[in-house]
Amino acid sequence: MKYAYFPGCSQESTAEEYNRSLQAVARRLEGAELVEIPAWNCCGATPAATVDPALPHALAARNLAIAEEMAAAEGREMEVVAPCAACYKNLRKASHVLRDDPEMLARVNAAMEDHQLGYAPTVRHPLDVVVNDVGVDNVPVEKPLHGLKVASYYGCLLTRPEGGFDDPERPQSMDRLMAALGAEAVDWAYKTKCCGGAIYMTEEEISFKMSADVLAHAKAAGANAVAVGCPFCQLMLDLYQDRLEAIKHTTFDMPIFFFSQLMGLAMNLDRADLGLDKLVVPPFELLARTVDAPESGKKPKKKRAAKLKRWGEG
Repeated sequence: MKYAYFPGCSQESTAEEYNRSLQAVARRLEGAELVEIPAWNCCGATPAATVDPALPHALAARNLAIAEEMAAAEGREMEVVAPCAACYKNLRKASHVLRDDPEMLARVNAAMEDHQLGYAPTVRHPLDVVVNDVGVDNVPVEKPLHGLKVASYYGCLLTRPEGGFDDPERPQSMDRLMAALGAEAVDWAYKTKCCGGAIYMTEEEISFKMSADVLAHAKAAGANAVAVGCPFCQLMLDLYQDRLEAIKHTTFDMPIFFFSQLMGLAMNLDRADLGLDKLVVPPFELLARTVDAPESGKKPKKKRAAKLKRWGEG
C-alpha cells in the first residue's frame, strides 16, 4: 500500500537518522511504500497556534491538499504518514477540524493560492502503520534484539488526543513491537509523560528536569535503552543526557533509539542506513554485549510477541 509521506522539518535536520532508518525499513517491509509529498511545507510545529489559531490548520491544509492531488493521480484515496509526533498531531488535528468545520475549511482554502483542500486525508503515524497494517508478527526479524531491555517512550503527543491508534494513558503498540523484535519490553509509569521539549527555549531548567525524570524512571524500571517515535523527545533525552545526569547525580548511559532504528537492527539491515552513528549517546557498546553477542544470534522459534512484563512486577 502506498502512503503519502510527510517527513517534516526535523527529518532533514536534527532527526535525519529517523528518516533514513524509516525509509530503509519501509523498503524492506511488504505493503508499506512511502511516497514523499512534493514541495511540502512546515506544519507549524507547536508555536504556530499562538500566532493565529487558524495558522497551523492552514499550514497543514496545504500538505493535505497536495496529498489529495497525489491520491487523485493514483485513482484512489491515500493516507498521510507523518513520523514526527508534532507533525502527526498538527496534521491529524487539522484533518479532523477541517472535516467538521466548513467555515474554517473555507477560510483555509481562501488563504491558499496554489492548492485547494477537499476531503482532508486520514493522517497516521508510522508506528500505527507497522502495528496495524503490516502487523508486528510480519516484521522479518533476522537478528533478534536479545539482551535489550527497552522502555518504549511515547511522549505526550503520539497517543493524544484520545481517539488515535492506541490508549492515550497506557499505550502498548510500541511495547508489542519491541517484544516482537526480540527485546524485553519494559513496562513503566512514565511512557506518556512530557519530556519538556516544548518549553525548552523559555524554561530550560524545568524542561531538563522533566527529561531527567523520564530517564530516571526508565532506569529504575530496568531499561538499558529507550525507544521513541518523536524527534524532540529523542533530542532532549539523547543530546542533553549529560545535563540530565548532572540533575539526578547519576549516570544513565542509555542510548535513545528511534523505533525504526531498532526495527532495522532486528531486520539485519545495513547499519549504515540506520544512522546509529548520529546518536549522541553511543549504542555500540550496549549492542556488542547484547544483540551482537554470539549467544544472541539465534532466531526465535516463533514469530509472536512475548508476554509483556507488567509495571511493578519483579
